[in-house]
Amino acid sequence: MTTKALMIQGTGSNVGKSMLVAGLARALRLRGLSVAPFKPQNMSNNAAVTADGGEIGRAQALQARAAGLAPHTDMNPVLLKPETDTGAQVIVQGKRRGTRAAGSFMRDKAGLLEATLESFHRLAAQHDIILIEGAGSPAETNLRQGDIANMGFAEAAGVPVVLVGDIHRGGVIAQIVGTHTVLDAHDRARIKAFAVNRFRGDLSLFDGGRDDIARWTGWPSVGVVPWFWDAWKLPAEDMMDIASHAGGACKVVVPQLERMANFDDLDPLAAEPSVTVEIIPPGRALPGDADLVLIPGSKSTIGDLAYLRAQGWDIDILAHHRRGGHVLGLCGGYQMLGQTIDDPDGVDGQPGKVAGLGLLDVHTVMAGDKRVTLSDARTLAGDLPVSGYEIHMGRTTGPDCTRAWLTLEGRAEGATSADGRVRGSYLHGLFTSDAFRARFLADLGHQSDIGYDAGVEATLDALAAHLERYMDIDRLLDLAEPIPARAR
Repeated sequence: MTTKALMIQGTGSNVGKSMLVAGLARALRLRGLSVAPFKPQNMSNNAAVTADGGEIGRAQALQARAAGLAPHTDMNPVLLKPETDTGAQVIVQGKRRGTRAAGSFMRDKAGLLEATLESFHRLAAQHDIILIEGAGSPAETNLRQGDIANMGFAEAAGVPVVLVGDIHRGGVIAQIVGTHTVLDAHDRARIKAFAVNRFRGDLSLFDGGRDDIARWTGWPSVGVVPWFWDAWKLPAEDMMDIASHAGGACKVVVPQLERMANFDDLDPLAAEPSVTVEIIPPGRALPGDADLVLIPGSKSTIGDLAYLRAQGWDIDILAHHRRGGHVLGLCGGYQMLGQTIDDPDGVDGQPGKVAGLGLLDVHTVMAGDKRVTLSDARTLAGDLPVSGYEIHMGRTTGPDCTRAWLTLEGRAEGATSADGRVRGSYLHGLFTSDAFRARFLADLGHQSDIGYDAGVEATLDALAAHLERYMDIDRLLDLAEPIPARAR
């Protein structure tokens, strides 16, 4: 079998590369091809868990779903999870390698290119075509030496590139032509075509701009893609992509933590017509009319608890509870709801012990191995199935754990306050389970109106149809090249 590959790079971060790869993966699957997604290096705190207990970027998990595959660590062999402004946890082929400062990581990437190529070639041995997603922009020439995310990987693997610009942010001609200008001749030659993403309005108005890009770069266009209005129905990976979503009368308020992680917990709620999800940015008070305050996961629980207090959100949450409101904390948010968080070894940041919000009578110690696993649970009330995943460090114990609300692998999971209005759990993804979500919303006095997974599948099909209409997929398949035998 001759496996082909094509790499989608962008003129910058957040130009829609992940969405395009997901849509193309579904389109090629519908054409009968065996396709797999691949991203050599990703940076995200919104990780997905694989069946073998590893972590990858959530975008690659969505792309795998679009391709009809189970997520695998080979699809994203290097994952960086920011813990501070200058440091990140480094995950290699699904496993934590340690925490590195940004400067140290840039200076020493020993073994990372080899790991990405190893994973890439394993995937290539199993599929007809590999769709590769770059990270950031290849025009960041200061990062070219030692690069494994864009042109450095493309060169090492011998794969062609399509460059995508984002017209929504403005200046797309300069984005694409500027990238052509700053790349050296060798990297420039790897780019075989360009596409323009997120156009709004009459497509014909950009015919001249498209032709100007082609004239200045020598690259052909493979499409000008209009805005895909249902993109919000698909799980977001980047915190830049999460946004409030207006729905019905049930109001879920979410403080936007600085190191928010695994916020895909919000997606099934946002998809409900009866639910309004309101993400509250720093500097704004939490609204007083919420049905539920949901404190999401965090990559730095103690740091984000301090951030939450700096915004005055702790006062808002306590006032919400005094008014009879409900509070749910997931993972890091669960830990924040307790009496204390103790991190003696600094596994979550600086060593120390801090007071929590005190809404749950539990205590958390940040110690032990990181737990990364797919999990199937059941509710203790009603015996409803709940599927999700765990990705956390620390152990939480205390009197309110005797009022657990889930059972997981034969053990009690979660905690509930004595008044029943505050709950916490380490289980992410629980709202994707339709029966559980319906019961949860019913307890808040509202109803569920959708099947979440069916909605995601329908949206992926619609995205594939959108790209079939506006991109020249036949030409993209022609541009894809066999992986060089020497690179296998």
